[in-house]
Amino acid sequence: MSDKTIAVHPEPLPSDETQSAWKPRRITHGVRIENGPLVVTVGAGAPVVVQSMTNTATEDVEASVAQVKALAAAGSELVRLTVNTPQAALAIPEIRARLDAEGFFVPLVGDFHYNGHKLLTDYPACAKALSKYRINPGNVGKGSRHDDNFATMIRIAADNGKAVRIGVNGGSLDKELLSQMLDANRALTNPRSVHDVTLEAIVQSAHQSALKAVELGLPADRIVLSTKVSDVSDLVRVCRRLSELAPWALHLGLTEAGTGTKGVTASSAALGVLLSEGIGDTIRISITPAPGKAREEEVYVAQELLQSMGLRHFSPLVVSCPGCGRTSSDLFQQLAAQTQEFLREKTPEWRRTAPGFESMTVAVMGCVVNGPGESGNADIGISLPGRGESPVAPVYCDGVKTASLKGDDIMNEFKAMIEAYVARRWGRQ
Repeated sequence: MSDKTIAVHPEPLPSDETQSAWKPRRITHGVRIENGPLVVTVGAGAPVVVQSMTNTATEDVEASVAQVKALAAAGSELVRLTVNTPQAALAIPEIRARLDAEGFFVPLVGDFHYNGHKLLTDYPACAKALSKYRINPGNVGKGSRHDDNFATMIRIAADNGKAVRIGVNGGSLDKELLSQMLDANRALTNPRSVHDVTLEAIVQSAHQSALKAVELGLPADRIVLSTKVSDVSDLVRVCRRLSELAPWALHLGLTEAGTGTKGVTASSAALGVLLSEGIGDTIRISITPAPGKAREEEVYVAQELLQSMGLRHFSPLVVSCPGCGRTSSDLFQQLAAQTQEFLREKTPEWRRTAPGFESMTVAVMGCVVNGPGESGNADIGISLPGRGESPVAPVYCDGVKTASLKGDDIMNEFKAMIEAYVARRWGRQ
């Protein structure tokens, strides 16, 4: 393991110009999440961090290591694993060691519910190997056990210098707190709706838990908060409210977002509103994956959301038209899809050999109407022939037509031109 500290965000912070459409980022506590040479900063104006979670049985070391590596390679900057049994707790140090040995220093977050106080106490190697603990105040016990169990986890985090995410979910809200707030609400002359009180209880559970954690010895700059619900408008409301109370670093995510396009759309709608208001320091897109679908898809969606808003650059942006009656075949659709896949495949290599390539725009267009214009406006673009047009595909680099491709090998020729363009413009000499 190298002693050199690795910055997780090589790109500069977004300038005022790139964020001119959005409100300025809310300045929060800066939370350092560390593993070996790698430090990930959440908050304090650092670029919004992308994170994800495994769905393997954590005690299956082989499967868990493989999935963490895949998520990290896709661009997940934090990876969370379920720690729910002694076997899972025992596996964490081995998973950490395996990843470090292979050069995957991505910080690991332990997801604890119900028995986290016992697992962290009984398995100190697990407590040390994790970079961050996820605690749900609604799932740490009832009555006096609630406070004792919460305090145990917080003190272990403080003793080990670990960050903590205090995450409150609408589906597992502390029932005692909710009951108290509903009782107080009923005594008011003009009581609020049960729904409004419930949302406020979610916010107060997170905020009061964070204050208690500080009282127990965990510094504020070791705390990230999240308030998650499954409704878009409710998520916006609770996160706005939480952001008003104190400068806590905030994790954004829509819980139980759903599958496929529904999950992507709902998450993007909620997080897009909040990010545009300068709220949010780290995000996760919680998509229910289709059977056999790569887990990394949630990472790509998170990256594309941030990139489409101009908040970060992860990989080149592919601009392509939807197709219409002028397009003569699905060739441009195939090329657009293959171009996107090609760029994702090359991204790990180009991060090492061509820093700055992430800002590149690639256009793949299907006819002469907007094709030449969009291709010329991109860093590199191609305009494929539409119905009734000349069977050639002009290629533009930096606004200048540089080639005309035709025949059956257009896809490979265009990929080769992209690779040459990246090497010429950003490649290290």
